[in-house]
Formats: sequence, structure tokens, C-alpha cells
Amino acid sequence: MSDRNIFDELMKLLNQPGPVNWALAEQIAGHMSGGRQPIDPWVAEEYIDLTRLAQMRVGAATGLDAGPLVDTIPLDRAEWSSRNLQSFRYLVEPIAAKLADAPSAGPIDAVLKPLGPALVGMQMGVMVGFLSQHVLGQFDVGLPTAEQGDIYYVVPNIEAFTEDHGLDPRQVRLWVALHEVTHQVQFARPWVRPYFASLIDQLIASLEIDTSSFGASLEDFNDPERMQELLQEGGGGLPSFLSGAAQGPHLEAIQAFMAIVEGYGDHVMDGAAEDLLPDLGAMREAMQVRRRDSGSDTDLVGRLLGLEAKRAQYAAGAGFCREVEIRFGEEALRKVWASADNLPTLSELDDATGWAARVLLEDPFSD
Repeated sequence: MSDRNIFDELMKLLNQPGPVNWALAEQIAGHMSGGRQPIDPWVAEEYIDLTRLAQMRVGAATGLDAGPLVDTIPLDRAEWSSRNLQSFRYLVEPIAAKLADAPSAGPIDAVLKPLGPALVGMQMGVMVGFLSQHVLGQFDVGLPTAEQGDIYYVVPNIEAFTEDHGLDPRQVRLWVALHEVTHQVQFARPWVRPYFASLIDQLIASLEIDTSSFGASLEDFNDPERMQELLQEGGGGLPSFLSGAAQGPHLEAIQAFMAIVEGYGDHVMDGAAEDLLPDLGAMREAMQVRRRDSGSDTDLVGRLLGLEAKRAQYAAGAGFCREVEIRFGEEALRKVWASADNLPTLSELDDATGWAARVLLEDPFSD
């Protein structure tokens, strides 16, 4: 291919319509996720069987309807990347819209601003490509996708995690299945995803665009070594376009939501896996090691919004669930998922009695 044709292809790639350059994102994500890897049919069948077992266990443990039937799909990294590239449109498109509407700070910004869709696409492509190398399942990202989908397992990552930590493969596969099914049950509530999306919209609307990062981003395009560093960092080194500290009631509501999602998930998994996974303690320890490794931090989508995972809050969520169940019973804990009004606030995660007084006690003056 001639230099002219290469230049034409590059310009075509950089000049895609829309607020986000999804074509560029796809190219980067595809490059980072690597080539296709065949999944052993016997291993794929085992994931499907273990998912059925997990569904029975989680259903019995939660008493919650799992929602519409979904497929269980074991994937390689490339296929997961392809299927998930636009799963987080509800996060990135409001950012891109703010970027398009942001006032230019000067002549340089006016020149660089049209590159916004490419810069946002680059950031999403890097993050999804990086995640494809590390996530174990669909709910291992840190934030939910916009729509209810199938249950995905990234088989090469699960098998690598198992081998790296000397764990029993079948137990790890079931453990991941329990995690995925538990979160699927949570997000099968019809109000959950729209509620969370509304919180994200409110948070993004409260923040401002930082156009000062445009110049640095443009330099990254022209520096192959810097681009390679960014790819290895998985997007952590890419500048965020949102400025201003994320704080206030919107942030607290999101943190409380994420804490109860993860805390409830851990609580349910402990009960559902107690007599099935003798190596549960070893698997949890291995997961903690994985999370401490900054190179395998899967909460990059949250980092994009300044919502880094707060493990202490997740532990508080699990503690809240245990206390509610012990004090008030399983039926009381299920009420958490009845409506958004029943979710515990950030302060109530450490005050189960206060939550119960608000949610469980009937108002004697109500009709």
C-alpha cells in the first residue's frame, strides 16, 4: 500500500461521523484483545452446566426472579471485546456530548476540539481492549452494561487465573458462574439499570469538560512510544476529559449502589457456595492479590468517571446484608431489590437498624 493510501485510510479512520469515533475504538480494542482463540468444546459445555447449577443455587439463596432466560456464552478475548465495545454507550456518549458543547478556551482548543470524537474513541478502545485481557466475566468490569444481555465468560482469562494461582479449575469456573448469575439476578429487576443510568447522567451533568488535556492527547497520537505505554496501562494514563471533583449526593448515591451490588453479591455467593467450594478461601485470597495488582485493575470504566472501586465500601455492603438477614430475616433483605427507594444510603450501610426503620416499618399514619 502506498504512503498516500495509508494516509487516506488514516484520515478516513479519524474522520468518522458521530460524537464517538467507534471505528477507531474498534481498531484499537481489536488490536489489544489479540487474535481468536478456540474454546475447547468440553470446557464450554462445563461452563454451561455450571451456570445451570449456579442459577439453582442463587435462586434458592435469594428468592429473586432471575428474569428472562439468557444464553451462557463462553468467549475468547477478541469476541468479548467485539461484543462489549459499545456496551457502555450510556457512560461515554454523555461525556462526548459535553465535549462537543464545551466552550473553547482559545484558538488552539478550537483547532483541537474536532478531534474530540477520535480522542474519546481512542480512550474507549484502549479500555475495552485492556479489559478483554483481564475480566473473567461480564460483571467483572465494575459497572453494569446498559442492557440486560447474555452471560459471558472470558475463558482464557479464567483459565489463566486458575493456573497462575494453582487453583482447582472446576471450582473456579463455578465460582465465576455464581458471581455472574448473582449479578444477573440483581440487574434483572426492571428498575435497576434505568435507575443507575439516571445516576450516571446526573453525575456527568454536574462535571465540567477539561479541554486543557486535548494538546497532550494529540501529542500521544504522534508518539509511538507513548501510545505503546498507554496501551500497556490500559487507559489509566489517558487523560480524563472530566474536571472537578466528583462529589455530592450524586456520587454518594452511585457509591452506595455499587457497594450494595457488590456486597450483596459477596453475601449471596458465600451462602450459595459454602458446601460446593472447599477452596473458597484460597480463591478469595487469589482475587485480592489480583486486585492489588494495578496492572489487572478492571475498574477502568469507573476510573473514567472518577469512580475508582472502594473495597471498604464493598465490605460495608456485605456487612449490611449479613446484619439485615440476621436481625430481620431473608425476606427483609430481599426488600432491598423491591425499588430504588429501598436501597440503603451510604450512611445506612453502617446502620442497618436505621435502614430498617425507614424501609421495613410501616407508617401508622399512612392510608
